[in-house]
Amino acid sequence: MNGSLRQSMAWLHTWSGLLLGWLLVAVFVTGTSAYYREEISLWMEPELHQSVRSDDTVDLAWQTLGRIAADARSWDISLPDARNPAVQLRWQPAGEEQPRQGGGRNRGEQVWMDAGSGEVLTPRETRGGHFLYRFHFELYGVPRLWARWLICIATMFMLVAIISGVITHKKLFKDFFTFRPGKGQRSWLDAHNASAVLALPFHFMITYSGLLLFMVMLMPWGIDAAYDGDRRAFFDEAFPRSTETPGPAGGPADMVAIGPLAAATAARFERPVSRIEVQHPNRENARIRISVEQDVTISGRRRGGSPTQVFQGSSGGLLETIEPREAPAPLMGKVYNVMTNLHLVRFADPVVRLLFFFSGLAGSAMVATGMLLWVSKRTQQLRRQQPGAALKLVNGLNMASITGLLAAIGAYFAANRLLPPALAERSSWEIRVFFLVWLASLVHGLLRPHRRGWIEQLAVITVLWLALPFVDMATTNSHLFSAAAWRLGALAGFDLICLLLGALWGYTLWRVAKPKQDKRKPARAREPALAEGNA
Repeated sequence: MNGSLRQSMAWLHTWSGLLLGWLLVAVFVTGTSAYYREEISLWMEPELHQSVRSDDTVDLAWQTLGRIAADARSWDISLPDARNPAVQLRWQPAGEEQPRQGGGRNRGEQVWMDAGSGEVLTPRETRGGHFLYRFHFELYGVPRLWARWLICIATMFMLVAIISGVITHKKLFKDFFTFRPGKGQRSWLDAHNASAVLALPFHFMITYSGLLLFMVMLMPWGIDAAYDGDRRAFFDEAFPRSTETPGPAGGPADMVAIGPLAAATAARFERPVSRIEVQHPNRENARIRISVEQDVTISGRRRGGSPTQVFQGSSGGLLETIEPREAPAPLMGKVYNVMTNLHLVRFADPVVRLLFFFSGLAGSAMVATGMLLWVSKRTQQLRRQQPGAALKLVNGLNMASITGLLAAIGAYFAANRLLPPALAERSSWEIRVFFLVWLASLVHGLLRPHRRGWIEQLAVITVLWLALPFVDMATTNSHLFSAAAWRLGALAGFDLICLLLGALWGYTLWRVAKPKQDKRKPARAREPALAEGNA
């Protein structure tokens, strides 16, 4: 390959990765955490941990809604699954506008219910893992459209950096098996290469599919031309949703028992019931939709939603059976479904989800080591000179985007356990703690000497992440050594991941803080006789 081309690609790789690298680290880290956003949210709501599904769960949910929302326009029951042990009850109060089936933001009122006892639960106010998930592609406190454009621009830079990096490193796969610890710049280069090659297909897929998710925002001209600027018409045709409007409610009427209907639906489809929706509860024309768990493949959900049976609410008569079917789709539609499902990991079992998580960690390490490599190179070039303000700024930003972000996330989790559960605006205070710690790390990184700053921030995140399971143990009954943590799995997994990551930060601290040894060979001492002769 032409040397000048490789040199050009090296320049492009360096600067496309540096200019928005600090943002990309945050995007990768928070995006990686989003693979377990449901589990993170569960950990951050310990009041839900006591819930255990039983044979009476459906009946208890039915009775609870009948008690607290008897006059509602609609009911919606989300039953426990592998990632959530509690029952979520929603209802649309009488007088409020009914949202369209399958869409709309007007979700009415909601509460959580203990699946075993029927007790209404009041979890602490928190954004949980959803804060990190939304930050991944919308940031925080920034107008949504601007934030999404900024994230997309950074993602485009990332795609350019990946492609130019492959072209630049002609011995890419050979270098994957090379690691030279304690060699300064060479060590960072080896770590950068290893983390890049380890999950190279993942890095390319996750970057490209991230852009694909925003294709309508990035390239709307084809849709605008084909649909005369009516993008809603495009979405209605491409992603059809039910526009069924409820009929008249009729007069008051008793509802049929839900247990036998749920059991019949579960037996019909040989899957557990996952959701129950009711239109016009406690009315003559009540309609009950009972859905079971739906398989989600890598190519997406089937058209028609989950397998469902529809019953008449007052008599229990079966009105309709809905079985999803594979919908014919053009090749590009199938490609889009596959790529977006790969990005969102909707199809993954626990093992695949864990592999995606570790691949995301590798991607985070790839971007972070690339940033550190840039500083290491410039520091070597300026060995005999005082580092300039620009280099100090880049190093401070590196610290804030890597160790500072990890400290902020750890503080966000710790705040969830340490802030009073009844604190007003509690979820906002958790987020404020996140940003205050992040800001403090930036100020610290700009003020402290290069090496001392890294050592101190690594020490902070090591202690913080190793302490999280013990803070959990001191503040809840569902900690790592409790039966509830292992019954739910996600709780024990969260604490174990904290210990694993804390140990990793501790090892990194030990490597960085280890005194450097001068490996240069000392000059040979002169022979005594020669020295005397020259005296």
